Amino acid sequence: MLQIGPYRFTKEDARNTIAAALTIIDQMSEGRSTILEPARRSLTSVLARNEPEISRTLDEVWAIIMSATPTLRAAGSIPRGAPGVVASINVGSGGVPKTPVPSCEVDHSGIVRDTQATRKHHGRPYQALSLWSTEVITNLNSEGHPLHPGAAGENLTLSGLDWSLVRPGTRLRIGTVVCDVSSYAVPCKQLSHLFLERDFGRIHHDRDRETGTATCRVYATVIQPGSIRTGDPVVLEPGTN
Repeated sequence: MLQIGPYRFTKEDARNTIAAALTIIDQMSEGRSTILEPARRSLTSVLARNEPEISRTLDEVWAIIMSATPTLRAAGSIPRGAPGVVASINVGSGGVPKTPVPSCEVDHSGIVRDTQATRKHHGRPYQALSLWSTEVITNLNSEGHPLHPGAAGENLTLSGLDWSLVRPGTRLRIGTVVCDVSSYAVPCKQLSHLFLERDFGRIHHDRDRETGTATCRVYATVIQPGSIRTGDPVVLEPGTN
């Protein structure tokens, strides 16, 4: 097990975080690439070294990832949106759906007592929380997709937010928890039964870019642990204070 501050990584977590780092920075950079260009150059340089010691590479890569949202906030590039609320808190022991609960405690690894069946694609510190939108679910329902809160495996289903603003590089305060949205969550075939014609790619970020919509779930890193209850406020924090 590797540890950087309060964040714990298995060797698999470390390798996968390093492999995903450029994608994370690129997703945060969409539409504002010049702000994070120095971070991308630094990351490219670190990865090009092919450092044999994975812990050293992880230290540098994680520092770059963690600096990205503060850089965007300091640059004033994140708009302020209307607040929302926590509509559903969802936990499970692996797989989907997750089951609603009235409240939870959150540490730097995510919701306490929520687990993943496999860590190949889930469970890294930058994926500590998975977030989605009730408005997105409702719109998908209108197309005939039989979704409901927790069905697609999100930990927190949020209501009232402009989902197009909840994108990588955004900071949210949810209850007493502070988290930074790190990346879009790639849908997998385990969700196919939730979509007409088994089209689970309906909520892929690549599809969103083609259509100009915002349907994709997002992952977030926990910055400040705390507690969350259903009905708690959700606030976008665009500034540096």
